[in-house]
Amino acid sequence: MSLLSDLLSKVSDIGRSLRTPSSMLNLSLAEECEAMFSKKGEATTLAHAAQILNSYAQLDDDERKLQFFKDIQATFGIDTTALEKAIEAWQKDQTETAARMLHFASEPRSQDLIRRLNQAPNGTSSLVKMRTDLLKFTKTEADLRALDKDFSHLFNSWFNRGFLELQRIDWNTPAAILEKIIAYEAVHEINGWDDLRQRVGAPDRRLYGYFHPALGNEPLIFVEVALLKEVPGAIGPILSDERDPIQAEEATTAVFYSISNCQTGLRGISFGNFLIKQVVEDLRHEFEKLDTFITLSPVPGFRKWAEKAHLEMSKNLSGKDNETLGILTACQNDTEVMDVLPNLDHMPELLARYLISTKGQDGGAVDPVARFHLGNGARLENLHMMGDVSKRGLKNSWGCMVNYQYRIKDIEKNHETYVNNGEVIAAPHVAGLLK
Repeated sequence: MSLLSDLLSKVSDIGRSLRTPSSMLNLSLAEECEAMFSKKGEATTLAHAAQILNSYAQLDDDERKLQFFKDIQATFGIDTTALEKAIEAWQKDQTETAARMLHFASEPRSQDLIRRLNQAPNGTSSLVKMRTDLLKFTKTEADLRALDKDFSHLFNSWFNRGFLELQRIDWNTPAAILEKIIAYEAVHEINGWDDLRQRVGAPDRRLYGYFHPALGNEPLIFVEVALLKEVPGAIGPILSDERDPIQAEEATTAVFYSISNCQTGLRGISFGNFLIKQVVEDLRHEFEKLDTFITLSPVPGFRKWAEKAHLEMSKNLSGKDNETLGILTACQNDTEVMDVLPNLDHMPELLARYLISTKGQDGGAVDPVARFHLGNGARLENLHMMGDVSKRGLKNSWGCMVNYQYRIKDIEKNHETYVNNGEVIAAPHVAGLLK
């Protein structure tokens, strides 16, 4: 056999061994990960990383996935020996260099593992899916939250604004992406292709999404926009297939009526604040008449909060609050709720109390949608009773919806006030409901 043939044979043998399933090599996945660290050649390391991700993808039950994460958590922690040496070095010589070495020594090996796995073909996509699984387990396995912090830390770098690509999605967008928009819509369900065409193909509608080169045609987040002549108070007319569209050039108001995060594995990675601000800037430059940028937002936590506070006889509720809630909780179905809602004059005050006065553990707004928009620098502008009388709208908020307004000149000031002081910036007529 010639030297060349012998070399090719050995390379082939390496490739076959790397494609061999873990069970045939009697190695656990965690052991395969450890073995990858011993590989010197770049090509061999990449092939090994690909094999590990492929083996993980073939795990067909949660128990085996959970064991993998536990093994990684247990065996890919911080090198305590190296850390102790770095601490000792810094204590002797507290220089910038020593501090940096201490920082690097304190990094858990699991972060290096994730980086190496990311080098495999489609590695980033595979790791996003892997974290989707991990997040399920962190609810009950507190120890795994540290491992999730490693994923989150790296994803915040890999998916920062500099890598994101804003795309307008319209009726000419490839069908593969349009199908994903239908599947990922999380606020107002898209009922088939005709409904989608109304949202992306009508002249007074826009849909924008962020994409990342490593995820191909998988959207990260998207926002749906209605171009109108006035601020809306209900979602029904916006979604109606019987409405009369206007020409985009006639619009004075851009309404962000639905924002959907698409990748569960990227939970906690911030995209929405960049998305809305960039879309505002793009629309301002495209249409001269646009001077109002506002949302029509759900209030997903309102009903759950109110029913719990009423049941527990919370002292934060007023007598009128409890009287109103007594009527609502006595309703047996949505039809009865719809019958009593028009006569509940106190509902706006109750909703304002939830959005403005009720605080989460960190001192900010308790409602997740409110936290998002207030944190972005928007102002709580209007409250709308019976804004969404769909089954979901009644279940989450007894049909209530709100507007958050993005005023360019006030965004930074509002953001700082909310983030630093936990203060909800609200229009005077909304804040006045609680005085």
